Amino acid sequence: MRTLDVALGERAYPIHIGAGLLDRPGLIQPHLKVPQAALVSNETIAPLYLDKLAKPLRERGVRVTEIILPDGERYKTWQTLNRIYDALLENRCERSTTVIALGGGVIGDLAGFAAATYQRGVPFIQVPTTLLAQVDSSVGGKTGINHPLGKNMIGAFHQPRLVLADTDTLKTLPDRELRAGLAEVIKYGLIRDLPFLEWLEANIAKLLARNVEALTYAIERSCINKSEIVAADETESGVRALLNLGHTFGHAIEAGLGYGEWLHGEAVAAGTVMAADLSRRLGWLADADLLRVVDLLRRAGLPVTGPALGAERYLELMSLDKKVAAGKLRLVLLETIGRGVISAAARETDIRAAIESCCHA
Repeated sequence: MRTLDVALGERAYPIHIGAGLLDRPGLIQPHLKVPQAALVSNETIAPLYLDKLAKPLRERGVRVTEIILPDGERYKTWQTLNRIYDALLENRCERSTTVIALGGGVIGDLAGFAAATYQRGVPFIQVPTTLLAQVDSSVGGKTGINHPLGKNMIGAFHQPRLVLADTDTLKTLPDRELRAGLAEVIKYGLIRDLPFLEWLEANIAKLLARNVEALTYAIERSCINKSEIVAADETESGVRALLNLGHTFGHAIEAGLGYGEWLHGEAVAAGTVMAADLSRRLGWLADADLLRVVDLLRRAGLPVTGPALGAERYLELMSLDKKVAAGKLRLVLLETIGRGVISAAARETDIRAAIESCCHA
């Protein structure tokens, strides 16, 4: 097991990464304020891992309430969130009850937002079961739900007390979900960690083949990058926005097509190509740099072109992005490979051109 710490002073918390961690309730129990937990999962993950997590906790005297939700991005809504609140109230869960999220990014965001708002905030633990959640969404305290007009537009910052990333759960992860997670892994190399990017270029085949050592290293290196950024800028008032490389374009894809049509990582991959193309148009990247980005994403089995929604529709959806300030769209772009920047320098004509060159019917 590898352990990292997210340095947030009194609210610091560990990230445990390794195999067989669901079999170690002693890693979770010290982070429960009282022996009571609400375990939130979905219909896909619960049959695989819920008993594995809940049974040993119950054997140690923890009262566990199980909350099983439907699976999919399209369920990241108020209606599904209310099902969590209903269960918490019906089971008389108090302010000291810990909410545990067992699943991917959707479950983590829903359970986290419920924890942030139920009785004005209860403790929260993340047990991510997808690559994307293990390398990104489980770390940093972002929680929330989608709105038909924009992804993750309603939410709160609510840090977990623990992140428990059991790499064994990746054995049951569908290939498409594994590839989607790699988009977020590649992001770290592009925005701030060139040596990691070079490692990814040399080892992408091992990751796709689910080599345990390679996956563990990629998860750890990604979490190191994420935790350093979160410690420096918890509420995304500055440098943390760099983690959104490709996301402004990607969120437009998800909202424009309908949530769940493309996986989040797939949309981020296509959005990353648009951001790199725009960076090239600004004179920051060379043609060879753009091709390098496209090649790695393509080798990861990810889409490198977006759906043809039309530039006008992209811009309409992107105007709702959380990085818009004083009516001006700020984008995460690449000054060079390995260094991201948050910039409002791009003209609309260049943004349109980047979208149109990277989207096909």
